[in-house]
Amino acid sequence: MDPQLWLAPLHGITSRTFRNTLCRHFGGIDCFMSPFLPVQTAGKFRPKVWQDIMPENNTALPLIPQLMGNKPEQFVDTVRVLHEQFGYERFNVNIGCPSSPVVRHTRGCGLMPHPEMVEAIVAEVTSKTSFRLSLKMRLGLHSAEEGREVLRRLNDYPLDFLVVHPRLGDDLYEGIPNWELFEEFCGITRHKIVYSGDVFSKEDFQTLSERFPKVEAWMLGRGMLLNPFLSEAIKNQEVGDKKSRFLAFYHDLAESLMPLRGESGTLANLKELWHYFAVFTQVPDEELQRLLRINNLPEFMSVSSSLVETRLIASLQ
Repeated sequence: MDPQLWLAPLHGITSRTFRNTLCRHFGGIDCFMSPFLPVQTAGKFRPKVWQDIMPENNTALPLIPQLMGNKPEQFVDTVRVLHEQFGYERFNVNIGCPSSPVVRHTRGCGLMPHPEMVEAIVAEVTSKTSFRLSLKMRLGLHSAEEGREVLRRLNDYPLDFLVVHPRLGDDLYEGIPNWELFEEFCGITRHKIVYSGDVFSKEDFQTLSERFPKVEAWMLGRGMLLNPFLSEAIKNQEVGDKKSRFLAFYHDLAESLMPLRGESGTLANLKELWHYFAVFTQVPDEELQRLLRINNLPEFMSVSSSLVETRLIASLQ
């Protein structure tokens, strides 16, 4: 049986435009999770906030909206509205984002030192609604004991699953993930665990799936940006001509971004993505820096496409 592969929610990157374009050009992904959206109080909802998750904008694959906040009643209000307006029945709570501004406001990973607040959110949503609720978390913010306590408190609640990234919030994305603690966490919780973190190659996946045979679903984030063919490689799908396929995806993405973000917004988004694409296409840092100094979109597309043509090695996995 093929593993379940999910696209991780990367704030500012994996928007509906990126998700839909990725799905048009590459296979292997089974489910999307949206970048986090702020929970809101009933009566104060701003429809513009929900553009990214509107069903008409997400027809390619199942989507799970991810929510961020720290007030239980706002989570209840938000999931009810998203169900009534858009039909969603599955929701994810972000208690894993390590960004400093998020943590300072006791959101994302900033909630992990406060397991009573995490439990209050879960208790409120699961007692007052019948929707399927999940969490995306880390081992803790400052210490793994924070994560252990969160898991203990949540064991008796009817959660859909837990996405676990095997680092502390303080680690951000640096250093080697703590797979020993991840294994311990698998033993603490009775809930299904989705693995997230540092799957950059088919070999990475094989090593981790052999080590954690009970994990059935895997979240691919930076790995899919560094190599858009990663999900196909993991599932042993035919890749074909990588150069032409990547260029088709790349130009489709730029064209799809333009109506929503305009020229300057599209250029900013593509520049951010090129920090990842440069690895896949094997563009040296000196050439990448020259590319990133270009502030005209047509010129940027011309130069970056030429880099793909000259630098991308067809046999790269």
